[in-house]
Amino acid sequence: MDMMNHPHPGMILREDVLKALDMAVGEAAKHLGMSRASISRVVNGRSSAISYDLTIRLEAAGVSTARFWAAL
Repeated sequence: MDMMNHPHPGMILREDVLKALDMAVGEAAKHLGMSRASISRVVNGRSSAISYDLTIRLEAAGVSTARFWAAL
């Protein structure tokens, strides 16, 4: 059984997407049509997972696929 600790999806969003785009949480929230608080909870690991709604919004914004985010 694979007991590897996988990174939280929010960490991937923060480190691999937002930092790469030099984008603040508030700017990302505005672009995705969500509240800053919602995105902040995800990228700071205070949310257990990424919501289905957010996966769809990320895909629509061109940030991988909803399936990728849902599988994390």
